Amino acid sequence: MIKKKEKDISHTTNNPDTMNSILEGTKIIGDIATETPFKINGNIEGNLISKSNVEIGKTGSVHGNINCAEADIEGTIEGKIEVNGLLILRENSKVVGDILTNKLQIEEGAVFIGECKMSNNSVEERKQETKKSLETEPQGKL
Repeated sequence: MIKKKEKDISHTTNNPDTMNSILEGTKIIGDIATETPFKINGNIEGNLISKSNVEIGKTGSVHGNINCAEADIEGTIEGKIEVNGLLILRENSKVVGDILTNKLQIEEGAVFIGECKMSNNSVEERKQETKKSLETEPQGKL
C-alpha cells in the first residue's frame, strides 16, 4: 500500500523568518500581494492579498480590502474582507465593511459594521454564485 505524503506547512506558518511583518509606526501606501503569513501592527492604505494567514495586531489598521486564507483581527479594518477559512474578530477589533468567509468567530466587544455572507465554498466559488444570482434576478421596471 502506498501512502500519500502529507505536506508539512508548519515551516511557513510558525517560522518568524518566513512571516512578513509591518511594525507599529510604519505606514505603507499601496497594494500588497504575498504567499506567506502576514502580521500587521502598522498601517496599510491599500489592498492586501495573501495566499496564507493574515494577523492584524491591536495597533494595526488596513484601509483597503483583504483577501486571504485565514485572518485573526485585533486592530481596525475599513474595507471588504474575503477569507477562505476562519475569520476571528478579537474583542478590540473594529471592522467597517462587508465580510465574505467560510467560518466566523466574533469575541464580545468586537465592533462589526457591514454585511456578512458565509458559505462552505471558497471565495472564488462564492463570487461565481453571486454573479449567477445577479444575472438571473428579474430587473424591476423604472
